Amino acid sequence: MTRRSPFRVPAALTSAAAALVVLSGCMTVHGEREVLPAVSQDDAAKALKHFTNGFNKANRTLDSTVNTSYEAGALLAIDQAGLKAAHGVRPAGNPNFTPLAFTDAHFTVPQQKGWPKFFVADALSNRRERSGENTRWFLVFSRDSVTAKWRATYLATFPGNKAPELKVTGGYGEAVPVDGSSGLAVDPGKLSQAYADYLNTGKGDTFAPGQETDSLRAWRASQTNQPGARIQWQDQASELPPVALRTTDGGALVFFSTVYHQQKTVSKGLMITVPAELRGIMDGPAPKNPTRMAFTTVSGQTVLVPAKSAGGKVSVLNRIEAKTSVKAL
Repeated sequence: MTRRSPFRVPAALTSAAAALVVLSGCMTVHGEREVLPAVSQDDAAKALKHFTNGFNKANRTLDSTVNTSYEAGALLAIDQAGLKAAHGVRPAGNPNFTPLAFTDAHFTVPQQKGWPKFFVADALSNRRERSGENTRWFLVFSRDSVTAKWRATYLATFPGNKAPELKVTGGYGEAVPVDGSSGLAVDPGKLSQAYADYLNTGKGDTFAPGQETDSLRAWRASQTNQPGARIQWQDQASELPPVALRTTDGGALVFFSTVYHQQKTVSKGLMITVPAELRGIMDGPAPKNPTRMAFTTVSGQTVLVPAKSAGGKVSVLNRIEAKTSVKAL
């Protein structure tokens, strides 16, 4: 994995100045109109610590209301659903939860104009892969105003901790526009819809073959018709904003989310068993003998998008998801 030097804020830019105002004589520079660093190194470290403390409290108590203090967007939906489901099984909490801890933290901070602003923290966690290697967590932090708290909106890990190399110039990363000026094969703002359309139809050549593209569609096809049961899927774009950072090859590392709905129907005389780990996210009372149920899932994808001039396809590098709703129909 390519190492990067931790971002250092020039002495003239304090965290408050970088976020809101820099005073130089009688000139006032506003963060909503001028291009400024999204965050200082110290405040980025504080945001990571705040996330860690909140994560540990929520997973120890299994109190999903804690999540909103340190997460937002897709990651909030995914983790909050997981905690609700866990609380349904262990209402007294999980006192044996192993606290999350980070070391060797690095921060990729873009210079940005206006809101929202974001930065990416990558740090070595005390969670291990199957290989026994500790995983690096890549967390996107965002906030919508100078008075708002930094909250984590996306999370990704990469096999072997090998992440794409991000472009860093003068100590700063480069935020990629999500609209038509991105210079990418697919604009970040269109990825959610493009991915949902692909999973629904299999048409187009936007996405490279892989576990979360053609293999996922093949797995779904194998599950559609089962003895006495039928499963249908429908993917849709998410309204949550994507985040994109330029890579050294001119492409971009993009974080975005999607939603999909799964409907399961069983034959007359059969019923669907709702496992204990899903009862905590039931929408309404658990039915006695359900024969048709709907499941809603939120997923967060991290993809590598090539530059338009380079050609090539979008590679899905990481995908996390959680069922957020279960409902009898």
